Amino acid sequence: MKFDLNAEQSDIRDMVRRFTEQEIVPYADEWDENHHFPREIYLRLGELGLMGMTAPETYGGSMLSRLSAALAYEELAKGEMATAVGLSVHNMTTGSIANFGDEEQRRRWVPRLASGEFLGGFSLSEAGSGSDAASLQCRAERDGDMYILNGSKMWATNGGEADLYLLWARTQPGRGSSGITCFVVEKGTPGFSYGKTERKMGLRSSPTRELVFENCAVPVANRIGQEGQGFKIALSSLDNGRINIGAIAVGVAQAAFDIASNYARERQQFGKPIGAFQGIQFMLADMAMKIEAARLLVYEAAYKFDQGQNTSMAAAMAKCFATDTAMEVTTNAIQVLGGAGYVRDYPLERYMRDVKAAQIFEGTNQIQRVVIARALLGDLR
Repeated sequence: MKFDLNAEQSDIRDMVRRFTEQEIVPYADEWDENHHFPREIYLRLGELGLMGMTAPETYGGSMLSRLSAALAYEELAKGEMATAVGLSVHNMTTGSIANFGDEEQRRRWVPRLASGEFLGGFSLSEAGSGSDAASLQCRAERDGDMYILNGSKMWATNGGEADLYLLWARTQPGRGSSGITCFVVEKGTPGFSYGKTERKMGLRSSPTRELVFENCAVPVANRIGQEGQGFKIALSSLDNGRINIGAIAVGVAQAAFDIASNYARERQQFGKPIGAFQGIQFMLADMAMKIEAARLLVYEAAYKFDQGQNTSMAAAMAKCFATDTAMEVTTNAIQVLGGAGYVRDYPLERYMRDVKAAQIFEGTNQIQRVVIARALLGDLR
């Protein structure tokens, strides 16, 4: 495999890089400080075709290859990880409807999602089912041509801001993962409300919120796929999301490394740049090696997806290694800057606070290791 970018991929990368530098970087610290959700940015991303990366052109999307999408996420994350994560969740929602919805559902929702008119949310986790997603308890009971939803969801990215949510609920009690069904629930549906907004150490411009359902009636026409097919849809979405998060982590790590390496050239101590000292050189060398290894794992997973291959193990490897690398790189970048890195004059402390979440969502990195081990050994339980 060669990852020399073709002209289209180079253009996409350069376009997103310019957009990030002009529209995100100057405001990212302010958004973080004020917990401001920049809804207007997603409208602009829609104009660039990035809100419809997983949607066919027939429905207004741009249908980028996974590798092209990875390039876009990497560049966005260099400016602000929170915006990139919100975009990833939105495209997971859009792609799931485009891939598993029927024709009426595609025409009803996908064009508005792809344009940025609608923002999508993705809600699988609950208070008692995070890593063990198949144990979710939110109920959906069939009542004629409606389903009645009862229960709550936790940690929904874009919570309270999204116009529609992809939601997983149990339609068949006692059947484990085969009893889970996927629905679209639109904002404003009677019986659908919001619980608390989480107070987080990072990603503070990306709202994470509880979703509450109390006798919430959703039409059968809002069911994505068949009853019991929901968990398979979720797993497919998560494979895509893990590639996205891997790319986002690479972008954050690269941004942190760039600051640290530039600082090492300029900062003088003992009469010379600190980059002249072997201790700093080795830190930077290790950072550079791991970033490049993470980038190649992400690109390989994206390439396999584009080739129609099974990507579960590749996506898990890319997500796990890239996010662990980003956590290490941001921590060490702060160490290179010393006190200057710990204060908010530089964005390194924001990078470190933000990227910690990447080791947790889309499946914790411990779960990624389980996925990798089962792919290697089979399920030995």
